[in-house]
Formats: sequence, C-alpha cells, structure tokens
Amino acid sequence: MTIGVRHAGGDRPIMQQLPRQPTERPRLLLVDDDAGARRALQLLLSGRGIEVRAYGAAADLLADPTALDASILVADYRMPGADGLDVLARLRERRWAGRALLITGYPEPGLRAKAQALGYERVLEKPLADAALLKAVDVLMSGPAK
Repeated sequence: MTIGVRHAGGDRPIMQQLPRQPTERPRLLLVDDDAGARRALQLLLSGRGIEVRAYGAAADLLADPTALDASILVADYRMPGADGLDVLARLRERRWAGRALLITGYPEPGLRAKAQALGYERVLEKPLADAALLKAVDVLMSGPAK
C-alpha cells in the first residue's frame, strides 16, 4: 500500500511504501473417513476463512509433516485403523499443542470423559448442526492451546 505524506519543507508529497501485514488464516486439521461428511465440513469451514487440511484416515494425517503447523484438530471418533482418540494422542506425542474437537456418530458411555482426559475440549454428536460446529471452532480459535 502506498500513501502520500506532505514533506515538512514544501508542498511536494513524499511517497512511502508501507509493509503489508500478512493475513494468515487459521489452519485446521480435519480427519473423517466419511468422504461426504469430510467434504461438507471442509467447505463449511473454508467458507469461514479457515485453511482446512482434510484427511480420510488417521494414518494420512499422521504421515503429513505439515500437520504440526495447524492450531486446531477436528477428528471423527470411529475410523478404520486409528480412532480420533489415537489421533490426538499421537499428535501430542509429537508435541503438537493445538486445540481439539471430537465429532462422533457413536456416542458411547464414558467417551466424553476419555476424550477430555486426552485433551479434546469438546465432543459434538453427528449429525452436526452447522451453527454448533462453527461456534465450537470459533471458541477453539479464540484462545491459546490448553
């Protein structure tokens, strides 16, 4: 951006280039084995200006070296191979300090307590209401990692 500033000694403007402020979008990891649900969530969150990295399996997310750059995790609970609890545990082993939200279509007794003990801040049940998901993600983006 360029602005004009009047020189103190005359009428001739001095043009000064101001540095651009980087507008970094929040980065979010999304892992869900249901392709339709994953794509719908990705579009919803991307529409809010969030950079979403979506994965169809826990192994794909965990194999991505850029995953540790994200600040938020949204993980499905039941997936083949490794579940959402395993995903967060493995990220924590790698010193990932982001905030996490677990989504599930299978709310089991004790799941919330297990998820919170691992570091999930919220557990939302499927089918997800768009407003509830967006509110939960906004809360996670609004503060530091716990």
